[in-house]
Amino acid sequence: MIEYIKGEIAELTPADAVVECCGIGYHILISLQTFSQLENKKDVKVYIHHYIREDEELYYGFGTKEERELFRLLIGVSGIGAATARMMLSSMSSEEIRNAIIAEDINRIKSIKGIGLKSAQRLILELKDKIVKGSGNESGLMLTQQNNAIAEEAVTALVLLGFTKANVNKAVSAVMKENPEASLESIIKFALKKL
Repeated sequence: MIEYIKGEIAELTPADAVVECCGIGYHILISLQTFSQLENKKDVKVYIHHYIREDEELYYGFGTKEERELFRLLIGVSGIGAATARMMLSSMSSEEIRNAIIAEDINRIKSIKGIGLKSAQRLILELKDKIVKGSGNESGLMLTQQNNAIAEEAVTALVLLGFTKANVNKAVSAVMKENPEASLESIIKFALKKL
């Protein structure tokens, strides 16, 4: 699976980008959020969601891991396809979508093209517990600021075990506050007790 593509922007429109990496041009579908992050840049790093169906194979690209994570949550909801999820991320910022789901703001979600009443209700019902306020941004930033590679490894390991990134970030941050010098094994062990 492709995690990201790092290269030079060959073409850029508000809906898609061509990123050249090692002589290969990758056509990547993007949201307006990602477009604004890539605009006026030559060298970029785009996080990829590889979308494969019987009759098509597409790359969806995102400026941040958090936006990609939200995209994956959205397409996990019955009735929300990749095109609709991209439309949502183009209409509102990731934080606005999270806040609307947490606040159960059906009208705000319905204002997005392609989202009706039933889809908005289903989004809230299925994602409210999975989305914690500021899930990707604040907690992820906290770990980055600590610049702690061990904490990042612990987060990755716990996410691979099936826990949500938001909950894992909280648990690992709590363990790191209590014991900043903890080993990787200790962080994982204590974080598991908090999850």
